[in-house]
Amino acid sequence: MAEGLDTPPRASGESGRGVFVTDFQGPLADCALRLVRLLDTPKAIPTLHPIIMREICYWLLTGPHGGDVARMALANSPSQRVIGAMDSLRSRFRDSIRIADLAAIARMSPSAFHRQFKALTSLTPLQYQKQLRLLEARRLMVTRTSSVEAAAFEVGYESPSQFSRDYARLFGAPPKRDLRRLRTAIRADRVHEGEEGITLDAA
Repeated sequence: MAEGLDTPPRASGESGRGVFVTDFQGPLADCALRLVRLLDTPKAIPTLHPIIMREICYWLLTGPHGGDVARMALANSPSQRVIGAMDSLRSRFRDSIRIADLAAIARMSPSAFHRQFKALTSLTPLQYQKQLRLLEARRLMVTRTSSVEAAAFEVGYESPSQFSRDYARLFGAPPKRDLRRLRTAIRADRVHEGEEGITLDAA
């Protein structure tokens, strides 16, 4: 991707944090919205998801933090090795994990891996796993209408009450209240889109 740009971003060479603050309005927000809308048309996901992700990479690489994004993606850099471990964690986030196993994937000592992971994500590996579990549980409850208990067990929690506490800390409300809020927002958004469509047809 970077090689195809007129002016490829230059990696700074610094081992700074992997978290940046940027303007999410405009193209990036549009890409994120299109990704969410793909959930309504699952058959289109295999074709359109790679295209939208490539577009997101373009906007990130040409944005104000393009050099830092390029640095993080350099092959065999410490950041890239940690990202490889993160990919493994994402693929089995429901399971219990050992930091030593993730560190081995990144070819680092456990202490060095822990430091680099937190520098890249601002989270510890266990906090990152917890977020993955909670985000997936939220998706299951919204898209499959899974119960709170079923979603908790499916993502790896053994205690529904602990799941509800962690969920409220991350999303600002207990699962059932958060789901009511989300579904109300989704219905309002669909009504708004329908009204826009009627207006356009009439014009």
